[in-house]
Amino acid sequence: MAFKTKKSLGQHFLTDSNIIYKIVEAIGANSDDRLIEIGPGTGALTSWLTKKYNDLHVIEVDERAIEVLKQQVPDVHIHQKDVLKVDWSEILSDKNDNFVVGNLPYYITSPILFTLLAQRSNFKEAILMMQKEVAQRLVASPSSKDYGILSVQTQLMSTPEILFDVSPNSFNPPPKVMSSVIRLTFDKPALECSDEALKKVVRTAFNQRRKKLSNALKPVLDDYRPEGYNFDQRAENWTPDIYAELSAHLEKQNHLK
Repeated sequence: MAFKTKKSLGQHFLTDSNIIYKIVEAIGANSDDRLIEIGPGTGALTSWLTKKYNDLHVIEVDERAIEVLKQQVPDVHIHQKDVLKVDWSEILSDKNDNFVVGNLPYYITSPILFTLLAQRSNFKEAILMMQKEVAQRLVASPSSKDYGILSVQTQLMSTPEILFDVSPNSFNPPPKVMSSVIRLTFDKPALECSDEALKKVVRTAFNQRRKKLSNALKPVLDDYRPEGYNFDQRAENWTPDIYAELSAHLEKQNHLK
């Protein structure tokens, strides 16, 4: 009997073997590294990964898909969990490097990305399929229309690179948008501020992106204006590094409101 996808879970299963092959080839892991697949569905990609990787774990919330996985790929470690509620310490390897791969549900792509960024010290790399529009935000340059919160945080915490686009025809059922596969390489040095401080500053700035930063950042700055920053510019004009520097300065001065 054909597997009926659930709209509520954002299920669009990859069926294009050429795209699956390109994803497998893009993964930089060694055969004994731990590879964690997010949202394997019924295992179209998983079955290929088992041929190349000896330590494969998958995170899947759909019980019906898990029953199929147990039959199709019996040697895979299956974690029946919501990826946003996962205790990563239960899945990560402490012996070898950890890599992530996944076709992300569009409706929770951003929360998954922020989760992986928060866990970045535990991963070497992530190969992720997502809506093309979101992928473009991750790599967007300052002063462009796509540049925003996701751009700043992703670029400070990883090196993002769009690998290739994927047509809706590569999925069942086809989504209404183009997709892209992106690589996040977790090679950036540790921030000099906490993640919480950075998030607060960046999100406050972009919350009113049409205003000058002197006004947009007032909730965290009050009337304080540290030297060396152009607060007459708007949120999209600042590079990620400037946000990191200001966040570190404010945290060091105990000046985060």
